[in-house]
Amino acid sequence: MSFTQEQVQALARELHESERTRVQVEHFSKRFPGMAIEDGYAVSRAWVALKVAEGRKPIGHKIGLTSRAMQLSSQIDEPDYGTLLDDMLFAPGDIPIGRFIAPRVEVELAFVLKRRLEGEHVGVEDVIAATEYVTPAIEIIDARIEQFDRTTKAPRKVQDTISDNAANAGIVIGGRKLHPRELDLPWCGAILRCNGIVEETGLAAGVQGHPAIGVAWLAKKLAPWGEGLQPGEIVLAGSFTRPVAAKAGDAFDADYGPLGRFEFRFVQEGQR
Repeated sequence: MSFTQEQVQALARELHESERTRVQVEHFSKRFPGMAIEDGYAVSRAWVALKVAEGRKPIGHKIGLTSRAMQLSSQIDEPDYGTLLDDMLFAPGDIPIGRFIAPRVEVELAFVLKRRLEGEHVGVEDVIAATEYVTPAIEIIDARIEQFDRTTKAPRKVQDTISDNAANAGIVIGGRKLHPRELDLPWCGAILRCNGIVEETGLAAGVQGHPAIGVAWLAKKLAPWGEGLQPGEIVLAGSFTRPVAAKAGDAFDADYGPLGRFEFRFVQEGQR
């Protein structure tokens, strides 16, 4: 890691203020060209710690950059991850657009665990055995760090995305709850409509071939920190569609076929 603890804390406070004011900050990787991926995780963890100190509670994790295309574009060879907090969880229905800066919507599956998953040798079968149920989930991603630099228009780097809690901002859960052995997980699919128009379709096989692979990867990734995935935790396994931009008034319909269907809408405060 190249950052000092003072730098980590200062950048975490920048992200905290950005989320509060809805004003994006410039790329950390531009300001600190030697920034490493480990620095990004250190900043993300410090930011989550600030939120927990204010009363938020961790409820799980999200896994990002799971598709081959996203990893190639980010010049990495593995996913990234962030932390889900209790105020990020939404039921289907109205979602306040004022909570976000530049929200985008992704289609995923959520694994809800019944047993702890930990260690450096966790595999897909371990994930299946430790899962209470799988259910449809929508991730709302956001950008407290500019997606494109305000001057050069260069895209942000993976170090920036990781610092930004892997771009996580919200999660909508709906549909049915089924044990993973009741499903052919790679063939689970979804149709995402926005205002009646099909924006995206996809299969969960787009998540590294099988959505449980990412959950196993995350358990192994947390092992060096002495951490694991806990019973009751929600783990977003990764998107199998591209992100779809959302604005006030947009109504989304997430249709997962046999796994169910739910709707949600981004609204201004006071709108019904």
